[in-house]
Amino acid sequence: MNRRDALSTIGLAGGLAGIGAGVPGAAMAQGAAMAQGAAASRPFTPDWPSLVAGYRAPDWFRDAKFGMWAHWSAQCVPEEGDWYARDMYLQGSRAYKAHVAKYGHPADVGFIEIVGKWKGERWDPARLLDLYKRAGARYFVALANHHDNVDTYASSHHPWNTTRIGPKKDIIGIWEKLARERGLRFGVSNHSAHAWHWYQTAYGYDPEGPRAGERYDAYRLTAADGRGKAWQGLDPQTLYTGRTIPLPDGIRTIAEANAVHERSDRIWTEWAAPEAAAFVRNWALRCRELVEKYRPDLIYLDNFDLPFNEVGLEMAAHYYNANRAWNGGKLEAVLNVKMVPAEKRLGLVEDVERGGKSHIETYPWQTDTCLGNWHYDRALYDRDGYKSAATVIHTLCDVVSKNGNLLLSVPVRGDGSIDEKEERIVEDIAAWMGRYGSAIYGSRPWRLHGEGPTRPASGMFAEGGPVSPYNARDIRYVRKGAAVHALVLGWPDDGIVRLSLLGSGTPIGRGDVRRVTLPGDNAPLRFRRTADALEVDVPAARRNPIGLALVIEGNGLTAGSLGEPG
Repeated sequence: MNRRDALSTIGLAGGLAGIGAGVPGAAMAQGAAMAQGAAASRPFTPDWPSLVAGYRAPDWFRDAKFGMWAHWSAQCVPEEGDWYARDMYLQGSRAYKAHVAKYGHPADVGFIEIVGKWKGERWDPARLLDLYKRAGARYFVALANHHDNVDTYASSHHPWNTTRIGPKKDIIGIWEKLARERGLRFGVSNHSAHAWHWYQTAYGYDPEGPRAGERYDAYRLTAADGRGKAWQGLDPQTLYTGRTIPLPDGIRTIAEANAVHERSDRIWTEWAAPEAAAFVRNWALRCRELVEKYRPDLIYLDNFDLPFNEVGLEMAAHYYNANRAWNGGKLEAVLNVKMVPAEKRLGLVEDVERGGKSHIETYPWQTDTCLGNWHYDRALYDRDGYKSAATVIHTLCDVVSKNGNLLLSVPVRGDGSIDEKEERIVEDIAAWMGRYGSAIYGSRPWRLHGEGPTRPASGMFAEGGPVSPYNARDIRYVRKGAAVHALVLGWPDDGIVRLSLLGSGTPIGRGDVRRVTLPGDNAPLRFRRTADALEVDVPAARRNPIGLALVIEGNGLTAGSLGEPG
């Protein structure tokens, strides 16, 4: 079965334009520039030329810079970190060992039982959103589903949702209402496109040991087995997705299982797997309902490129058209996809997971990261493994200087709360952002992104450890109006910030410096401008372990910045 035939089976092929091998980047960019005006009022169609020609990242997103994320699912209940629902079926993995010790063997107690244990009894979303807004977040994103295939909203097309199992609440609906009441833009993250192959480990068995060859729960369970259980009335195969791809006869190593996962994750770039047709049809219906019921300002898709080829394109076009209709003809939507090829980057907003860029990116982008692991991990709490407030702020400054946004997840326990260490970190972020955040919001890139000895993260999964590597010699620059803002990633021991790029002897720092202040403070700071640097005396009373921002005003300081005439 070829890709078009498979899409016909799915029932979504009608009217969709194939993208073939892709449109050359230069031709697409040129076509986008020529067609942008006309495309602004034309409905989006499910093809890349339409998305590229008609989309531009909205100003609200470019101005917001900082968002917070609640990456909360049943996988937080065991407190063993990421990918628990998959890895608990891989003999020898950390999750497998923890599961056997806490709950029993996966042939007896599978992830289906963990979903039933997810209660969220201490979840106080209003309090958390107040904290996140105080920390400086301008938008909030909530997890709508993960690879574990449980929708956290009132889904009409998927019975495994949190109004019927787990917390028994419309989590997305509650988050959305409370976020908007606080003036936050609201987004959802959708990770479920992976579930149809990600869960295949649940159909395996131990390759060795006393229970070798005994099939795990997904292989044998039917709806009748749910009598008297938390999942009574639900079909386990709808959760686990059914055995949809051929696995090795027994999973012998974690590496082997992950290789199958990686191969399957790319399968839709080659052909549409007929075994997954029903899943993809259902995925599309769930996405459409999520868009129409909650009207998100942002959708994060945890995929490299749009998932399921034409089906993903149809979803994107529908979201853009619906968003424009809600907003009186103005497109306010943000659609995040990871590591988008350059020729498609104008059609959505690229996301770089746990990484960054080495340069000022032409188009707005986002990095997403977490204080710890995506799903709550007790081990990181025990060993003080969380990112510090300084690490978060320094990452934000670096990303913003390169035309990006930062989306930060604070891990949530299964009961719906965050721990006291996380809360303290977020309060420290709030204290710094309360003083210096105005230098970040609404800013745009300057001529160069920065200076200093520390090499920043570049690429996916390139971030370092929990302690920031930066110091007071590392500076990031942005512009706002006619002013340059210097974001100093540490506090100088001698109380003097040295900005080499603004020295009178460098062409990068051309223009006249007339005044230097702290954000929100009209009192001028003493400065000296030499050929080597602009030196600024900073007040000892403001000393803190994170750093500071400086507002530098004068004539001609921002001419020649990205997007500005030179």
